Amino acid sequence: MSDKLLYENPLTTRYASREMLENFGDAKRFRLWRKLWIALAESEMELGLPITEAQVEELKAHADDIDFGRAEEYERQVRHDVMAHVKAFGDAAPGAAGIIHLGATSCFVDCNSEIMILHDGLKILLKKLVNVIDKLKDFALKYRDLPTLGFTHLQPAQLTTVGKRATLWLQDLMLDYESLTALLAKVRLRGVKGTTGTQASFLDLFDGDGEKVKELERRVVAKLGYSAEEVYAVTGQTYPRKFDYNVLCVLSQIAQSACKFSNDIRLLQNMKEVEEPFETSQIGSSAMAYKRNPMRCERMGSLARYMISLPVNSAVTASTQWFERTLDDSANRRIVNAQAFLTVDAILNLYMNVTEGLVVYDRMIARHVAAELPFMATENIIMECVKAGGDRQQLHERVRQLSQEAGAAVKREGKDNDLLARIEKDEMFAAVRGRLPEIVDAKKFIGRAPAQTEEFIEREILPILARHADLLGAHGEVRV
Repeated sequence: MSDKLLYENPLTTRYASREMLENFGDAKRFRLWRKLWIALAESEMELGLPITEAQVEELKAHADDIDFGRAEEYERQVRHDVMAHVKAFGDAAPGAAGIIHLGATSCFVDCNSEIMILHDGLKILLKKLVNVIDKLKDFALKYRDLPTLGFTHLQPAQLTTVGKRATLWLQDLMLDYESLTALLAKVRLRGVKGTTGTQASFLDLFDGDGEKVKELERRVVAKLGYSAEEVYAVTGQTYPRKFDYNVLCVLSQIAQSACKFSNDIRLLQNMKEVEEPFETSQIGSSAMAYKRNPMRCERMGSLARYMISLPVNSAVTASTQWFERTLDDSANRRIVNAQAFLTVDAILNLYMNVTEGLVVYDRMIARHVAAELPFMATENIIMECVKAGGDRQQLHERVRQLSQEAGAAVKREGKDNDLLARIEKDEMFAAVRGRLPEIVDAKKFIGRAPAQTEEFIEREILPILARHADLLGAHGEVRV
């Protein structure tokens, strides 16, 4: 039970999923440390160092039974987290205590485990990202031919469709997917490099046999599930901190896409056109009982703003590493890496939840289209009259006059847009009298939006979903 006197991180208590919290939890991290120590000891034994099979088996037998209290007690004594866990592991496996961490530096376990945790975190985000893409795909196809006002400068522009607008959100996520998968393809472990990256301690252990040192690294990383190519060729004491920056940049990209989507939905909800899910017992405002605030999208935007600010932190860390390493990265990275992943995890949970339950009010959309379409359709009306023998310049001037009159009635008197009625009565437009509803059919003003939607999804989105069919079917949960 939490102590309510103490601050608790809301990413842990309110927003992130248990899956991501466990990925960055102490149990996983310190079990990875023991996995690394076991892989190192076993590989050293295989290559001829005086380590026995019994010692390796004893380590394996105690890989998971970590006495966290004892480790914390040791750390208070020695002020060194890695050595505290070496001692705690040695207490659990006393017959092997003398060979734990042989030849290694702290960053052997710290850096390699951190990369593995980040790697697993990226896989969790990949699953959630493709599920958001899948849900948005369905939404885009469903509304691919529903006309809606397009906006530039937040002013009504040519028509688009609800589905075509969704492809813009999809395309942002597709670009994020490309960045994320490219990053996943380049994940590398630090490997077995020694104190300053020269492998000097291991060369000493193997009496100057460099080939055995190279084979040691190959064997250790293979036991961790990585190939010889998935290891940095050179390092200082740590893996390159630019990797953290690259990771956070990709996470920032996902946050940017989610923020753009959430802002669009909030604007559409203000227009009463599209609404995020709202539960029957949900309260929108403590004061205004009628309100249906877009809290999910507002939360997405809030979390995204925090995430977008984080890459600069990692950039500073990467740029201020002195020579082979300095420890002023440690406390910072304990915070920023985990919180970045927890933040994007929460964002994608919300994104999934919102896209599963978006409500579209097509009649309100049609009402807004009807209020603006008469202005947009005037060129088509002019052309029809020209075909019947009218003078284009005279028709243009008359449309300009009627449009200003109708616009003034809308803005100054709060009336509906009656431009079409004015045109219908005007003798100059007798050629189109009775045909205006047909001429201003909204679906004649959406261009190739429906086809573009279908083509984009077929060409760009369906291959992604087919590639990750085993990941689909997830749902977004709003914890509070």
